[in-house]
Amino acid sequence: MTGNVARPRIRHNDYSPLDPPELGHWTPTLPVSVVIPAHSGQHRLDLTLAALSAQSYPDSLLDVIVVDDASDPPLRLPEIRPGNTRLIRSAPDGWGPAHALNTGVAVAEGAVIQRLDSDMIIHREHLEALLRWHHLTDYVVTIGAKQFIEEPDVSPAEVRDAVAADRLETLLDLSRAVPSSTERTIVRLDGLRRSRNPYHVCTGPTLSLPRSLFQDVGGLNGAVQRGEDTEFAYRLAQAGAVFVPDMKARAEHLGLPSQRRNRATSVRAVEPFLANLVPLRRDLRKDRGRIWRVPYVEVVMEVAGVAERVVRQAVNAALTGTIHDVRVTLVAPWAAVAPGRMPDHGGLALELRLLLESLSDDPRVALVENLVPNAAPVPFRLRCTADTPLAPTTLERMTRAMIDGQLGMLLVNFSDGRHAVLERTEAVNRARLLVERGETIAAVVHETYGVRQSPSSSFWPAPEAEAEEPAETPEPGTPQRRPIRERLNPFLRQEPDF
Repeated sequence: MTGNVARPRIRHNDYSPLDPPELGHWTPTLPVSVVIPAHSGQHRLDLTLAALSAQSYPDSLLDVIVVDDASDPPLRLPEIRPGNTRLIRSAPDGWGPAHALNTGVAVAEGAVIQRLDSDMIIHREHLEALLRWHHLTDYVVTIGAKQFIEEPDVSPAEVRDAVAADRLETLLDLSRAVPSSTERTIVRLDGLRRSRNPYHVCTGPTLSLPRSLFQDVGGLNGAVQRGEDTEFAYRLAQAGAVFVPDMKARAEHLGLPSQRRNRATSVRAVEPFLANLVPLRRDLRKDRGRIWRVPYVEVVMEVAGVAERVVRQAVNAALTGTIHDVRVTLVAPWAAVAPGRMPDHGGLALELRLLLESLSDDPRVALVENLVPNAAPVPFRLRCTADTPLAPTTLERMTRAMIDGQLGMLLVNFSDGRHAVLERTEAVNRARLLVERGETIAAVVHETYGVRQSPSSSFWPAPEAEAEEPAETPEPGTPQRRPIRERLNPFLRQEPDF
């Protein structure tokens, strides 16, 4: 994208400040690379490329990269296709749609990446509808609409001509199309403007985003074989992206969704990946004592000059509270600790050496010299001091307050003047995109998500208040409120079409 692109301040996912031009009444300027991961299905690919050849978006700004993901027999380019179309093979060190898409983006040159499945017939204004948003700002991800139809007995030439005339309904029987649950969710949440977690509906068949944003989050995770689009969208959300669905970007998905064929198996195949990599799916993290690849909260403490015993107590308190998927990061000049004989005198060297010996082998504890500013993909980061150990429910109370209030930052004030700050990663990263010279990150977070100040007593309750909290697993038949862990989770489980 250009360095002079506008960045209006969008609050949460309410993209109302963006005013897209009317279709057919504006002049596009951004080049787009359409990347199509494909495995077998030559006829469907032929129809997809035929529809792409008749788009209203200027052909001079369009290039298409088909990535053959080890098809047997190999795929070929049909006669009817956009003028600048090439076929490449997926990199040999992996397989699957995520790996194939990464292969294609690696050779793409467009400012915008349009991901498109190889079994989609898109309507004439599909690309134009999605790309118009990217001309307004550079931190949006646009999502196209789709419905499902049986694969039709039509030729590529017929598809091209019907798309060019904007009359696909005369060629395909769209009255029998199966609507997507994704679109129902989008409508229910006012086009995702009211969605707390819009990444849930960002499924892969047709979406576009700036190539720079794709690269900033590291592309798709090629090791994720199911749900890779949701996991990717989660990381985009943590980077501060805004998700914009455009129902004028219509498309017909050839074949019924896999959930319709075997819903239970489709959902089960996705859940292990999302449980490990998407911490906000609290419903999938019910196994106590587990260590998850991406923790829910990172607790950061500056520990230089703090006694080893005090730090160990603080680390233990952070790891044994009612939220278990926690990582602790201790910041200190660890490189200055000399190896070899244990120091026989007190001071900083001894305390850090003792901490190294006691904590360096714990996979839940990271010892760093300098804190990385970006906490992603961890959704919450707490900065606090080691000399005030967390109470058992501190993290749960704080994250619940953040979620209920849709806050981006929670500042906790102690009576002696010290502070603890809980940050929402997506809010901080959004602020980094928008902050101007002379502004603070906190000021921008206040504008785009909200910042709240609270006394420490709200989150470091007295022991008797802790005892009043219901047990996490109540005795059978005991009438009481749901456990605090369950009350924490306001996220509606949305199940996209995998």
